[in-house]
Amino acid sequence: APFTEDFERAELGSRYYNTGGPYRIISGELNVKGAYNHPLWLKKRLPRNAEISFDVTSNSTAGDIKVEAWGDGKTFATTKGAYMASSYVFIFGGWGNSTSALCRMDEHADNRKTRSDVKVVKGQTYKFRIRREGQVVQWFVDGNAFLEMKDPSPLEGEEHSYFGFNNWESDLTFDNLVIKPL
Repeated sequence: APFTEDFERAELGSRYYNTGGPYRIISGELNVKGAYNHPLWLKKRLPRNAEISFDVTSNSTAGDIKVEAWGDGKTFATTKGAYMASSYVFIFGGWGNSTSALCRMDEHADNRKTRSDVKVVKGQTYKFRIRREGQVVQWFVDGNAFLEMKDPSPLEGEEHSYFGFNNWESDLTFDNLVIKPL
């Protein structure tokens, strides 16, 4: 069955594992600023093939919207620098709002899919939809295809079955998370 999350409560509660970021709920939305690659992992396992959707707003001109999918549910940066994720990483407006990237574990790797023609607009709410079916990972922003990756060896199994909200420095809000099996 689909999983839904609307953050209409005061505290994060037991659904999440916080790896050290300043995540909090404000007015029915998840807020984070300055997590420095310390994800907030949802403890519920993702189906192997699934669709994940949510609303997100960057309250910063830096953009830098970041989430992870099909990760281990516990990995985080051990230093304030390079970070090897356990997941697919989705970055919209990263690196000073200059580049967006779909990455397989390493957001600096040569095999990442990137584009730099779309910038995050401060204060604008975006609707993200992430899909994985078989070897194909797709990312849509506001209903439009954004980036896609074909992974001949998809991340799967216990070490690759969780979703996480993530952040570097920007001020982000997330809401209306829905996860549906495909």
